[in-house]
Amino acid sequence: MTDIQLYNTAKRAKEPFVPIDPTNVRMYVCGPTVYDRAHIGNARPVIVFDTLFRLLRHEYGAENVTYVRNFTDIDDKINARSTETGRPIRDITDETTRWYLEDMAAIGALEPSSMPRATEWIDQMVAMSAGLIEKGHAYVAEGHVLFRVRSYKDYGALSGRSVDDMIAGARVEVAPFKEDPMDFVIWKPSDAETPGWDSPWGRGRPGWHIECSAMAFELLGAEFDIHGGGNDLTFPHHENEIAQSRCMGHGFANVWMHNEMLQVEGKKMSKSLGNFFTVRNLLDQGVPGEVIRFVFLSTHYRKPMDWTAEKAREASKTLEKWREQVFRAEPSQIDSSALDALADDLNTPQVLTEMHRLSDAGETGALLSTGMLLGILDLERTSSLDKRAIGHLSLIANEARRERNFEVSDRIRDDLLRLGVRLSPPSGWSVFEVWGKEKSDLLRQLLLEEAALAPEELAEVD
Repeated sequence: MTDIQLYNTAKRAKEPFVPIDPTNVRMYVCGPTVYDRAHIGNARPVIVFDTLFRLLRHEYGAENVTYVRNFTDIDDKINARSTETGRPIRDITDETTRWYLEDMAAIGALEPSSMPRATEWIDQMVAMSAGLIEKGHAYVAEGHVLFRVRSYKDYGALSGRSVDDMIAGARVEVAPFKEDPMDFVIWKPSDAETPGWDSPWGRGRPGWHIECSAMAFELLGAEFDIHGGGNDLTFPHHENEIAQSRCMGHGFANVWMHNEMLQVEGKKMSKSLGNFFTVRNLLDQGVPGEVIRFVFLSTHYRKPMDWTAEKAREASKTLEKWREQVFRAEPSQIDSSALDALADDLNTPQVLTEMHRLSDAGETGALLSTGMLLGILDLERTSSLDKRAIGHLSLIANEARRERNFEVSDRIRDDLLRLGVRLSPPSGWSVFEVWGKEKSDLLRQLLLEEAALAPEELAEVD
C-alpha cells in the first residue's frame, strides 16, 4: 500500500494519513449554496477532493471509502433569488442542484457517496442546538440560539487567531441580544415570507455553521478522517463547526485540508473586471471538461491558481496527444512514481510531469491507467470509442419519451446510469465514472438490444 501524506491545516504540517478504520475511510467536504450556476472558482475544491477521493478508493477499495458533500439549500441568497423571480425556493434549488451535478460531472468529478440537502436534516440541527443549550455552550435570545464562543477554550486554533484579536481586527456583527460580540447564530427566527421550521424556540431556520456539524455527525459519526474545503472557509465556518461539534463531545475531523483560491489571467475573479465566468460558460464555449480539470491539476492545490486561456490551449494540445497514444491501449499498472507523487499531498503537477515521461517513453498502458486515476483520460476515451453508441441510445430514449413510451426511455436511462452515463434531455449526456473495456462491451450489448442492430451494423457505430 502506498504511504499517503496530507497537509493538515490544524497541525500546520504534512503528516502520514492513518485512517481511523481502513475499512471505513470517511471524508466530509463543504458543498455549494445552490442559488445559481457554479463559477469556475467553485470547481477547484470539487476537483481537489475528487482527486483525493479517487486516491483513497484506489488505496483502500471503493467500498471502504465514504465521501459526503452537502448542498446548502436554505440561505438568504436563495430567499432573495426567490423574491426576485417569484419562483418557489424548492424549484430554484432543485434546478441549481441539477446544474451543479451536470457541470461537475462534465469536469470528471465522481459523485460523492452521499450528498445531503440541508433542508432534509433540520430535525438533527434542532437536536444539536438543543444539546448545546443543555450543555451551557449556547443560549436563547429573542428567538435566536447563539453559540457561546468563549465556552470553547480552543476557539481559533484552526485559523491561528485568538478571540480578542478577532474582535479587535475584524468586523463582527454585534446584536444587542448577544452576550459577546463573537457569539454566532446557530438558529434564527423566520418571518411569514421566509422558509421556517418549528423548533422549541419558535418558527425559524438554521444558521449556516450548524448544518455541516449536524450532517457530518449523522452520516460519518462523532469522529471521522478528513474535512475539506476552500481556505476561505477556515474562518469562521470551519472554526465554528469545530467548536459546535467538540462541545457536543464529538472528536470531529482528524485532518483538515484547504485548497487555495483561484485567479483569472492574474487577477481576482470579479464581475466588475469582466473576468467572472461559470463552468457552464467554459463548456458552452467548447472547452472540454477534461481540459478544465487538467488546468486545475497543473497547480498544487495549496497554491493560488491562475486560470488563463493559454493554459487551456496547452492542456488541450497535451490531452489530444495523449488520447491518440492511448486510443486502443489497455490499462496496465499505474505508474509507481506518479502514484507516489499523488500520495505526497496530492502533488498533481508532479503526476502530470510523470505522465509526460510515460508519453515520451511510449508506455501507453501506464499512461492510460495514471490518467484514469487522475480523471483526465477516462472521459475522452469514452467519447472517442463509444460516443456514437451513447448518442444513438440517447436518440432512442428521446424518441420513446416523445411517444410517451416511458418504459423504454426510463429503461435506457437507468441502464446507462449503471454504466456511469447520465442522460441530459433532450440530447445531452455526460460520463461520471471511469470507463473501461467491460463497460464498452456492455454498452455495445445494450445498443444491440435496444436498436435491434446486427453485429456487423453495430461495428459501424464505433
